[in-house]
Amino acid sequence: MNELISQKWNKRPLIISGPCSAETEEQVLETAARLAKTGKVDVLRAGIWKPRTKPGLFEGIGTKGLAWLANAKKITGLPITVEVATAKHVEDALQFDVDMLWIGARTTVNPFSVQEVADALRGANVPVLIKNPINPDLELWTGGIERLQQVGVKDVGMIHRGFSSYGNTEYRNAPMWHLPIEMKRRFAGMPLICDPSHICGNRQMLQSVAQKSIDLDFDGIMIESRIDPDNAWSDAKQQVAPEVLVEILDALIWRSENTDEKEFVTALASLREQINQLDDELMTILGQRMKIADKIGEYKKNNNITILQTNRWNEILEKAFAKGDKLGLSKEFITKYFDAIHLESINHQNNVMNS
Repeated sequence: MNELISQKWNKRPLIISGPCSAETEEQVLETAARLAKTGKVDVLRAGIWKPRTKPGLFEGIGTKGLAWLANAKKITGLPITVEVATAKHVEDALQFDVDMLWIGARTTVNPFSVQEVADALRGANVPVLIKNPINPDLELWTGGIERLQQVGVKDVGMIHRGFSSYGNTEYRNAPMWHLPIEMKRRFAGMPLICDPSHICGNRQMLQSVAQKSIDLDFDGIMIESRIDPDNAWSDAKQQVAPEVLVEILDALIWRSENTDEKEFVTALASLREQINQLDDELMTILGQRMKIADKIGEYKKNNNITILQTNRWNEILEKAFAKGDKLGLSKEFITKYFDAIHLESINHQNNVMNS
């Protein structure tokens, strides 16, 4: 890793910004100049090859755009990063001394493509970020990371850009925050960057989503920015002008994971111990509940009664919603919590009935 990108790679927070797509040399250079002028951007990004959902959409300017980025780096001093999806992309990017690469969501979803990119990176000393796959499959995301590590890529990071989900209307890609949190647990210490642009699909929500990622201890942000965003050739609605980017970044509250402040440490330790005790009690109660479910399974087996009792389940949920509302628990949480309990109860009864 060269010294220019090494300093940025280890910086927290790491801010990556630039146009969704490199369209013209003038657009790339002017965007880069205005972003550099803000003093807040660490790495300049631009899409060179654009995997599009349908044919006929703008699929990127191609390799000639790399020369524009290289020139932008020379003028501004900003290191550059691009998305790669094939071995040829990797070869071309490295030929133009691209400082950092990222693998997109449409590539992460295909192990053959990730392996092709990984093989092309064998022996290259360049950091690589890998986006989550389009679908909420952590094993694909994990597998992509491991493929890069197996070929000797030393510096690997993750980008959370949200997940495609049926029925989602609020976000372009649902954040499903519990999934990147799990990846952070699996790969402790590995950089995790949030991509609010692709999560939101609009400008209005960028700041709130970015703040949520910061509150969850993400290591940086990638936001799409270009001159005259409304006339972008791709993803115009989610891009912002460099000056608007400054407003977003200035409004964010950056937090620390730890502090040495004695009063805080003491209070937090006490509260966490209370949570530990409550968690132990919850586990004990859930274990007792499943023992009762086992007994119910025995009665159903002896009387040839089905496991699933829809009316009973609806009754439980309605009572839980009413109780949860009084306790300040959201309906969404109650649904997920009781669905998990119900499934475990069904599994217990199924084991009894088929034993």
